[in-house]
Amino acid sequence: MAENDAPAATDWLTLPELVEQLDLPLGRVRRLLDDRALVGSRRHGALAVPAVFIVDGKPLASLRGTVIVLGDAGFSDDEAIDWLLSPEESIGVAPIEALRAGRKSEVRRVAQTLA
Repeated sequence: MAENDAPAATDWLTLPELVEQLDLPLGRVRRLLDDRALVGSRRHGALAVPAVFIVDGKPLASLRGTVIVLGDAGFSDDEAIDWLLSPEESIGVAPIEALRAGRKSEVRRVAQTLA
């Protein structure tokens, strides 16, 4: 996937928007990014996180481990985001949709085969 072919089917939240959405101070939001509980991209300028990574005012719990698996497979943050947001034939939907539906094990099993 070319760098500019990233899926566009999601809204992106900047750090100030994340602070408001998560009701956390900026330092805590940055910590979530550092700890891989969230992953963001600067492809549109300012660092932003796909809105679908937030569920009920919190980072999607299964996102962190999945992002770590993708990082271990050699994915950059942008590549991990693209994979999470793009339809995955072996899962039948975009991996983020499967994660949001509670299919963490299936998504991570597929992610591990990408190394």
